[in-house]
Order: sequence, then structure tokens, then C-alpha cells
Amino acid sequence: MKFTEEHEWLQAEGDTVTVGITGHAAEQLGDVVFVELPEVGTTVARDDEVVVIESVKAASDIRAPIDGEIVEVNEALVDEPGKVNEDPLGDAWFFRMKPSEPGQMDEYMDEGAYNTFIG
Repeated sequence: MKFTEEHEWLQAEGDTVTVGITGHAAEQLGDVVFVELPEVGTTVARDDEVVVIESVKAASDIRAPIDGEIVEVNEALVDEPGKVNEDPLGDAWFFRMKPSEPGQMDEYMDEGAYNTFIG
């Protein structure tokens, strides 16, 4: 699992990468009340806005951490956005993508470095 400075996590599984937000990010957002997911088949570039999250505190965008194609989205979050607060590193993943440059993941932090980053 890798982590970005924007508090996203990436987990490689075969030829896909699952993306979500960390517990730290979910805690900072507060109670999530709305999630807008991308369309399957969308090609994204690193830093493209991909997901919109609204919480009782703020609205926030999740950006693509790597280049690739969205191959699956977690539709359960549309009906149950609160899952983001309950299980951010598990059931509350946002999307899966097929990376066009898998090596981009290597640029991100491992769990130890991320924990140091959030202090």
C-alpha cells in the first residue's frame, strides 16, 4: 500500500490499483454525506479531479494519483457515503484503475513514511 501527501491510499492488486482516502483524511473531513464517482471507462491523468466528496464540514476533490483508466467504482458509497468514515482503508475504496504507467506508484510513501508525514 502506498500513500500520497493528499491523504489518498493506493493498493496494487494484479494489473489494477485500488484508490481510497486514509483514516486521517476521513477524520479531517468529518461525516461524509455525499460521494460523486467517476464513470467506468474514463481515462484520467495524474492530478485530474476524479471524485467529489461532501461532508458536513466541506467539499473536497479526490485527484487521480496516477495515469490510467477507471475500470470499477464503488457504487455502495453513493447510497452509503458514511462508509468513508467507518472503513476508509477497506470497504470505502473509491475506484479501481488500470494504470498506464505502474511505476508512478513507486513515487509515493509507504505506511511508515506516511505516519511520520501526518505526525
